Amino acid sequence: MAAIAIAVSFFVIIVAVAVSSGFRNEIREGVAAMTGDVSISPFPSGADEPESLPVHLEEESAILSLPGVKDITPVVVRAGIVKNGDTVHGVMVKGVPSTGRESLEVSIPQRLSEILGLQEGDDLTTYFVGEKLRVRKFHIAEVHRDLVELDDNLLVYANLEDMQRLCGWGEDRASSLEIRLSESADQELLALEIGTLAEDYYVSSSRRTYPQVFDWLHLLDFNVLIILILMTVVAGFNMVSGLLIMLLRNISTVGTLKTLGMDNRSIGRLFVRIGARAVLKGMLIGNAAALLFCLLQGTTHLIPLDPANYFVSWVPVRVHLLWILGADAVAFLGILLLLWIPSRVIARIDPARTVKAD
Repeated sequence: MAAIAIAVSFFVIIVAVAVSSGFRNEIREGVAAMTGDVSISPFPSGADEPESLPVHLEEESAILSLPGVKDITPVVVRAGIVKNGDTVHGVMVKGVPSTGRESLEVSIPQRLSEILGLQEGDDLTTYFVGEKLRVRKFHIAEVHRDLVELDDNLLVYANLEDMQRLCGWGEDRASSLEIRLSESADQELLALEIGTLAEDYYVSSSRRTYPQVFDWLHLLDFNVLIILILMTVVAGFNMVSGLLIMLLRNISTVGTLKTLGMDNRSIGRLFVRIGARAVLKGMLIGNAAALLFCLLQGTTHLIPLDPANYFVSWVPVRVHLLWILGADAVAFLGILLLLWIPSRVIARIDPARTVKAD
């Protein structure tokens, strides 16, 4: 029973760690797809038409040389209004390079497809408001899955060249430059360093743009830490109970070992080794069950979520081997420390009484 309780505890620990890592990866990728980890744009001027900046800044080589910076991508983003029948909705049209789509082909999110009742192959008439009204009839080449559902500003992906022509710019101009960072990079620190280099432009990080999302992720990480501690304590005390029962059932054996000259510490180590084997067995079973669950959830999205509360429409999981091994090691060592509690009972066993009773 102790081994089963430990297997359940390790199952919960590994799933919690995988879900936390999954949320962090999914939301970070979704936010980065919308704004980049760090973005460089002109300072707001209040003009009706969007401002532009060069595709290649003088500071580009210095920015790319910073540790943690992966690449810089020019984009053109314009707010637009789409209409189909009596349904009207606001969108953000984002021009990105190297999409592989033909001119005026776009990719729309699943939510917008459901709102407008449009599918692949349909046309999407979009109105852009500025100094003068511009209209573009896009062709829907793809309906993509929403990575993160943060607000009602649905993101439509178009070709960079189409959006540059819409704004009347050449190929050397963009509305912003999006910088992707490595997963381990300190986003805020790099944003400050990039801001120092590109001081003539407005530099912002995705954490600053969507602080509520990253605050929610920090809260999730704290909850996972609490789960890790609670499950370790529960598993440890279940194992302590199991060892105490084992001691009481073998109390005469303990007395005999003491009579033969075995000291309390050696007997304690013996029972701790027995308990450690049970913990290891439960840990392996729990890990195997958790990894199987993560595989099923990752491929089938079996458990859904309300995106209004969780930003994604299913429970994301990500098996990060180092994090799982770290959680296993911490929990295993914590349980082993708790296993020394039953060894204090051994010191109180009188071998004369136990052998006589036997």
